[in-house]
Amino acid sequence: MEEKSLLLSLTGEMPLFKIIDFLLENKGMDFTKSDISKGAEISRASLFNYWNEIEKHGIVKTTRSFGKTKLYTLNVKNPVTQKIIELEKTLISEAMDKASKRKEIMLEH
Repeated sequence: MEEKSLLLSLTGEMPLFKIIDFLLENKGMDFTKSDISKGAEISRASLFNYWNEIEKHGIVKTTRSFGKTKLYTLNVKNPVTQKIIELEKTLISEAMDKASKRKEIMLEH
């Protein structure tokens, strides 16, 4: 079993957070809604339950479209997204500090 990301460890595995976590881990890449649901390991129905909120808050943006298919990516210029990225950076920093302290304690013994 794959280890949970720091964001999902904090927020829980609600489909909304799984979608955001997937997009964060793949920042700069674009995906169809199907790709996002597979990558986030949620059903398409769950994706569609949360998609309007994600779009309404500007967390994703359309990068390109062909026919009826649209590709989306994380909107890193959005203030909400920036706060989520900041939270992720804080969680990573905190985890690194804890790991460093554990290493120091182990070296002392």
